[in-house]
Amino acid sequence: MAKQTKHNNKKTHTFIDLFAGCGGLTLGLEQAGFKSIFFNEIEPVFASTYMANREIEDGHYFVGDINQLNENLDSYKHIWEDIDGGVDLVCGGPPCQGFSNANRQRVIDDPRNGLYKAYLKFLSAVRPKVFIMENVKGMAQRIDEIKDNFKEYLGKEYVFEARVLKAQEFGVPQNRERLIFIGNRLGVDPNTIFDAIYAYKREAFTLGDALRGLPHLEARKEKNSSDKEELATGLTERPFTYEKNDFYRFINGDRDITTLYNHKNRYNNERDIEIYRRLPQGANSLHESIQDIMPYKRRLGIFKDKYFKLDETQICKTITSHMKYDCNMYIHPWEARGLSPREAARIQTFPDDYVILGAQNRWYAQVGNAVPVKLAEAIGKGILDTVKL
Repeated sequence: MAKQTKHNNKKTHTFIDLFAGCGGLTLGLEQAGFKSIFFNEIEPVFASTYMANREIEDGHYFVGDINQLNENLDSYKHIWEDIDGGVDLVCGGPPCQGFSNANRQRVIDDPRNGLYKAYLKFLSAVRPKVFIMENVKGMAQRIDEIKDNFKEYLGKEYVFEARVLKAQEFGVPQNRERLIFIGNRLGVDPNTIFDAIYAYKREAFTLGDALRGLPHLEARKEKNSSDKEELATGLTERPFTYEKNDFYRFINGDRDITTLYNHKNRYNNERDIEIYRRLPQGANSLHESIQDIMPYKRRLGIFKDKYFKLDETQICKTITSHMKYDCNMYIHPWEARGLSPREAARIQTFPDDYVILGAQNRWYAQVGNAVPVKLAEAIGKGILDTVKL
């Protein structure tokens, strides 16, 4: 694979990324003016993608469980303690599954939330100037309790607040809402930070904006052929001349990118391809055009969105890691196939030279788990606009 452009930033605002995934949150913060000095990710393939797209010093990462990292912090703490004033920012999105209102157990005590507790332990040990925690918006159901958890681990030194941010309000062509916690120990009112983030709102691009200009792909009809490289169904890497439209500039800036990565279709059976072809944009499994071949007729109420054809004039539905199983809910608006991993990455506002490593289904998983880059950039800019680091 060709050597990639590294998304480096020479500014000295430092941060640590936990639960880093393939680096969507990291890249947005880098574009805002931060520099990653350490990251943690449990999935080796995700970590490989992270490192392939930026310069990381040897030993400035931990690939494994964050609980193991917390047990071995003495081996890494020199990385941030050698920085004058300490690390500026710690960010991360720990999975937090046990936050239902129906669950009377404290969030912090629920064994399903062990990674959330580990995140708090890391914060209490490292004590950055600012922290970000991102999570699903449903976590807001227990917001007061979660604030108590932060106080329990961090004491009264930190002030913090949370907001549900909509990625589509920051240009991202996707309906994606995330709960964002921001705290600091510098006495800055977190509400002023969120006000500064909101200043970067802009009109969302449409799905058509994100897809237009990429080459046509045919559905892959041969099973167990994901490693096959052919122009018709897609290639891992190929030379390509992009149309430099407004969306291209939004995700790439003025850089001249001449290679197309991860634009490769997956296998589909003949029935699914025919369903993809027949459905009009914006239609789901209930549409009359496919009832004679719809395989879930007896449970249409449950499976109404088993198939969904995206509408090019609208923003995309939320990109998720479910795409690693199939793309039936992400049917391309004008081609009889699902979205390619590159198309999903564009919808997540990754630049076109951000390469996703691993097997093809893992490309989808990495992109689906990521924070939209341009949302992360707005968060980073809002912090730098209001907090003196």
